[in-house]
Amino acid sequence: MAEDTDALVGMARILSPHCRVTRMSSGALIADWKRTRFLGMATADVRKLTDGSPEERAELLTDLLRAGCATARPREHSDTEVGVWLRGVHLLIRTMGFGRALRLLALAAPEYARADPPSAEDVARLKRAVMAHSRRSWFVNDDCKAEAVTAFVLLRRRGLKAVLHVGVREHPFALHAWTSSAGLCIPDADPRGHAFAPVLSIDGGGQ
Repeated sequence: MAEDTDALVGMARILSPHCRVTRMSSGALIADWKRTRFLGMATADVRKLTDGSPEERAELLTDLLRAGCATARPREHSDTEVGVWLRGVHLLIRTMGFGRALRLLALAAPEYARADPPSAEDVARLKRAVMAHSRRSWFVNDDCKAEAVTAFVLLRRRGLKAVLHVGVREHPFALHAWTSSAGLCIPDADPRGHAFAPVLSIDGGGQ
C-alpha cells in the first residue's frame, strides 16, 4: 500500500498541470482536464514507477509524454546563454526601469509547468554561472536586479518554481533584489550581512 502511494505521488509530480491522478482498485486513473479525456494505468505499471528498472520507468514516462500527460523538463541553459540573458536583462532594466521590466515577467517567465521541485544542485549551478558573469562583466557590474531577474526567468523557463523578492533596508536606506529557489538565493538575500525586509514577492510569472 505504501509503495502504491509513493508511486502515485511520483506520478503526480511528472504530470502536466492540467492532469490529476486518482487511485483506483485496479491501478490509477489520470484525468486530463485540458483535453477532457481519461487514461487508465494498471497496478503493475504504477508500481514500476517505484520498483521497476530504469528502462521500465523510462518506458512509462515516454508513454505519458506521448499521451500528452507529462511534460519533459527542458535542458539546462548553457554558460553562454546565462551570460547573454544577464546582459540583456541588465540593458532592459537600464532602458525601461526596474518597475517596467518586472511587468514583462509574465511574458518572459511563464507559470511553471512542473510539480516536482527544483534540485539544489541545479540552482547552485545556475547561481555560480550568474554570479561569475556578473562579476566578470564591466557592463553588469554586480547588478543585483539583473542577477535576480535573470535567475527568475531562466528557472521559470525550465518549468521550475522560483520567487523573485525585492527588499528594503532602512538604515542606511537601500534596495536589494534576489530570487529564491530550492532553499538558495540568487544573489544572496543578505549581501555583506545586511538583512533586507521583502516588500515585493513575485511567484507567478509577474503576478
